[in-house]
Amino acid sequence: MTTLPLRLGISRCLLGEEVRYDGRHNRDNFLMDVLGRYVEWIPVCPEVEAGLGTPREPMRLVGDPKSPRLVTIDSKIDHTRALETMTKNRIETFKQLYLSGYVFKKSSPSCGIERVRLYTAHGAPNRKGVGLFARAFMKQFPLIPVEEEGRLCDPTLRENFIERVFCYRRWQDLLRSGATKQTLVQFHTIHKYLLMAHSPQQCEVLGRLIGQADLHRPKELATRYGELFMKTLAVKATVRKHVNVLQHILGYFKKQLSAHEKAELSGVIGDYRRGHSPLVVPLTLIKHYVRIFDVSYVREQVYLNPHPMEVMLRNHV
Repeated sequence: MTTLPLRLGISRCLLGEEVRYDGRHNRDNFLMDVLGRYVEWIPVCPEVEAGLGTPREPMRLVGDPKSPRLVTIDSKIDHTRALETMTKNRIETFKQLYLSGYVFKKSSPSCGIERVRLYTAHGAPNRKGVGLFARAFMKQFPLIPVEEEGRLCDPTLRENFIERVFCYRRWQDLLRSGATKQTLVQFHTIHKYLLMAHSPQQCEVLGRLIGQADLHRPKELATRYGELFMKTLAVKATVRKHVNVLQHILGYFKKQLSAHEKAELSGVIGDYRRGHSPLVVPLTLIKHYVRIFDVSYVREQVYLNPHPMEVMLRNHV
């Protein structure tokens, strides 16, 4: 089976392309220079692809939050149909591209995924809008991780998004190779500690689902597991939950470590819990002991390496 590139959709302006309404761009250095080394970007500018040109009169969302119109601010021209036609065609192409994530431009009336300005018929704005293209994409692909570039400035949100992207890709690969009861058990096993870091409760729910695999048809089981898997990863991982996972892992070394080594590992976990050091510090020591003592169950946990270390996502306190 051929290896497919890790593909993410992205708003074209974030790649430095001058496609904004004012003829400018919003190049994002992290997305281009760091994450871009590991992904193949699929660039889209809905407004340009709908034939609206660059530069163009700025537009805004107007009307019902559930079914807004895309209207130019001064001339009041309604471009909703053009954008909807473009969106329908683009989504059909996405079905063949094996996308594992999407980064949208914040606040855009076509691409914003939340809190986009929406104007009433009387001209009063609120923050209840969702970009027309982004709304259609999320409806069609509810499991694909999406985020806005503005929110990726937050280290925690950035880590969560990129973690979900790589996890979703592993899930796609499992489905592509043919999900069976055995492969689902293995998939859940290697993701167990990562799931615990997000939601111990949901991790247990997923474990029970796998434990009752014989009660479900394989396709139904895979569909249900995939939905819960991505939903769990969307829950915010916290310091407290990470500490819980680290202490679980520590239990695997109790017989191998000396009293001094146990104290050292407990100490670095404590430093992380108190906010004195980043997560990468206890994880680095744990990886060291995993290599020395060859603890296979821990070594295979995605939690230790959920994404390329060069992205430097676990270095924030």
